[in-house]
Amino acid sequence: MAEREPNAPQCAPDESRGGTTEFMDLEVPDYAYMFGFLQADGHLSKGTGQKGRMTVELSARDVGILREFQRLTPYNSTISGRTRTTNFALSHESSIWTLCALEARTKLNELGLPYGRKSENIAPPRVPFSQLDYLRGVIDADGSVGYTSKGFPFVSLTTASTYIADYLCTYAKDVTGAERALKRNARDSIYNVMYTMEAGQSLASHLYYPGCLSLERKRAAADSLAGWVRPAGMRSAYTKRRWSERDDRILLRHASPTAAAEALGRTKQSCSLRLWRLRSGQVRMPGDGE
Repeated sequence: MAEREPNAPQCAPDESRGGTTEFMDLEVPDYAYMFGFLQADGHLSKGTGQKGRMTVELSARDVGILREFQRLTPYNSTISGRTRTTNFALSHESSIWTLCALEARTKLNELGLPYGRKSENIAPPRVPFSQLDYLRGVIDADGSVGYTSKGFPFVSLTTASTYIADYLCTYAKDVTGAERALKRNARDSIYNVMYTMEAGQSLASHLYYPGCLSLERKRAAADSLAGWVRPAGMRSAYTKRRWSERDDRILLRHASPTAAAEALGRTKQSCSLRLWRLRSGQVRMPGDGE
């Protein structure tokens, strides 16, 4: 790909709008995706003076997404390759995208891509941004999409950032209705957030919509989840039933977990625990009226 002139205009092609777009306008889906990917898998480093670079190294099979990033970036950048030995292979081929322009690095840093080690500090942007595209970028870089060893659909994310893990949980709850409690692994202090079965299927379909910018292999994996059907006889996914003020009033009126369980269609254990929480002040008593 031909290099651009150093004084190229700070905008990138936007054929869908028939004009140009400001570099890293996060309300543009492709830039939101790109920024999420860079936050998770990019590295911003400083050199002496105004020198420095932003790099992303991926397996050579994913070089296509680096070419897309180069296309979206109106500054000189390069894509190179290298072969090295890793813990998983004697000969691993990778592709590296390198961007040195100070103006570009400054923009990325201002949006929330820190210099140096960043895994625990990254957070969703504070400016308006395309949320689902940003989250797909994060998952493409640091997550997984596909089938579990038992053949169940899943979408997962591994991250050291509490902000990113919490953002995924909040966003996915709105999309799928599934709740997840945040807890770091005791071994490596990392969050592993996973959505399986219908929740994973729904989240994958939502994030990887037709024509979106993404890693080809993960988009193909997400597309494959659409055909999954829960096996006959498998228990349906459990959905937590919340207590309403009306439920609380009925529970208090019966005063007996056994009687309340029959009236509310709940278990005796659930009613007993809720009654204890109400009487001990752990949850607020319901207001008056029906």
